[in-house]
Amino acid sequence: MLEFISIHYDLILIVMSIVAVFVFVALFFVKAGYGRFYTRKWGLSVNNRMGWVLMESPVFLLMAIFCLASDRYDSWPHLIPFLLFELHYFQRSFIFPCLIRGKGHMPISVIIMGLVFNSMNAVMQGGWIFIVSPEDYYAASWFTTPQFIIGTLIFFFGMFINIQSDYIIRHLRKPGDTKHYFPKKGMFRYVTSANYFGEFTEWLGFAILTWSWAGVVFALWTFANLAPRAKSIRDSYKEQFPEEFEGKDIKCIIPFVF
Repeated sequence: MLEFISIHYDLILIVMSIVAVFVFVALFFVKAGYGRFYTRKWGLSVNNRMGWVLMESPVFLLMAIFCLASDRYDSWPHLIPFLLFELHYFQRSFIFPCLIRGKGHMPISVIIMGLVFNSMNAVMQGGWIFIVSPEDYYAASWFTTPQFIIGTLIFFFGMFINIQSDYIIRHLRKPGDTKHYFPKKGMFRYVTSANYFGEFTEWLGFAILTWSWAGVVFALWTFANLAPRAKSIRDSYKEQFPEEFEGKDIKCIIPFVF
């Protein structure tokens, strides 16, 4: 398996990049059926908490396998990007689901699609960090390079925005309340999907701190997956709360841009 990834790694990145473009276009016409856009037409479903664990935890586990199977498992320049990646997915796989409120559902079809992408992403990121990157690419001096320092700061800024925005969304309603509210705090002053902005920023930072095409492809995928959904969310908010947009230029996912 490791040898296959090593031989075909560039092809994997190319194919994943092409698929990301198709996904980006398709999601402007088809709304992925989870969260506010959940419908029964997506088929069998499970509760949101279980859905997020099933969808996100495999990438956390697969990355750990890549690390343990590599002879670079004790190299700190390789471990730090790995640990940052795992930090995000530990939060997303095991902490975030426990914080979800309500009794929403996630279709099994959406879980499977997310699981497939996450597994391929583990191949891309774990393959680069632990298999494909040149032996001397991440030396001890990597920690003092501009790309590592700037990328790490951007990564943690994005993580903060992502977690803060999820907190704001969770606390829009009081227990027992079923009304819909317009989020106004934090980065929601500038975009209607501040949580998505945070996540995209995280992986943009990861691409910079690893200085890798694997990171770039992941950032591309993140935008391709989230930007169309962010537009649908903005359209939905504008229909529900037109007064909140009067005299304001609130964007979808990237402040002042889109």
